[in-house]
Amino acid sequence: MPTEHILQGLEPDNLLAFLALLGFHRALDHAEPTWRARTYWAGVPLRPRLVVSNDLTREEILDAAARGCAALAEPHSFAGKKHINFDKLEARQQLKEACEADPESGRLRMDLLSALMSDGALQEDRVRATPFCAMFGQGRQHFLERLEHVPKGLPPKDLEKKITAEDLNSPSKLAQALFQRWERSDRTPSFRWDPAEDRRYALRFEDPSEDKGLTVHGANRLASLALPLLTAIPKWERGEVRLRALGTSWDSNGLHVLWPVWSQPASLKSVVRMVAGCGLSRPFPGLGIIAIYRSERISVGKFFNFTRGVPS
Repeated sequence: MPTEHILQGLEPDNLLAFLALLGFHRALDHAEPTWRARTYWAGVPLRPRLVVSNDLTREEILDAAARGCAALAEPHSFAGKKHINFDKLEARQQLKEACEADPESGRLRMDLLSALMSDGALQEDRVRATPFCAMFGQGRQHFLERLEHVPKGLPPKDLEKKITAEDLNSPSKLAQALFQRWERSDRTPSFRWDPAEDRRYALRFEDPSEDKGLTVHGANRLASLALPLLTAIPKWERGEVRLRALGTSWDSNGLHVLWPVWSQPASLKSVVRMVAGCGLSRPFPGLGIIAIYRSERISVGKFFNFTRGVPS
């Protein structure tokens, strides 16, 4: 009989939480495709439900998710490159090598690269980065470096003596992200997708520039593995060619990310299709869509952040 599990940690209006849900679903599908995992949202407060075809315990699900994460993290290697600042020929070569690689590993690599950049969307002589990139070296925050280290659970240098990759890759870290209320107790790198990372001076007792902040490592790990689902393509936007990823849109106020909340069990392919339709004038009706949330990418000083989502 199908079994349901409530993912209590994932709030509907938090971009990091939604991306973590996609990454979790992708990891399960990769590790255990016969489970036919489905997700939907229900309850008060609104939280996602996982539906699997077998009578499975939480521990079995977390173990499968950890195995899926480990396999999906393998293509996240960038040869020491810290930023998405390839020139046109470098980007084209990266994409060509992924196409010509072994079909299984090459497909995973191609999905990742095609979500990050395109040789058809340039700014001056460099490719534009995915709209989900919120760091370009400010405050020594490097997007590609984190996109390689976080999925693989590689601790930053200042934590190497305190925590290991085994600790960061354990199912317990995923459990903290999925099944528990977020306490944000990890000092590991994040991607600035959590609205809580917008820490400004107003009403702060201490200078936030000296406060590195805390995060939920498991959520960032899962969310980073969702990016390959959000393919990006060149599109003429606001008088120039920009890179538009699934679920993103541009208007006069800047970049927005949109995602659905739905009420009927949906496969990962169905969820991605709903995400793709969120930015269209006639969105995919989906499986009982309850709401479409909208988050704005904002600039706070030299940093980018994503706001808490509001129903659009």
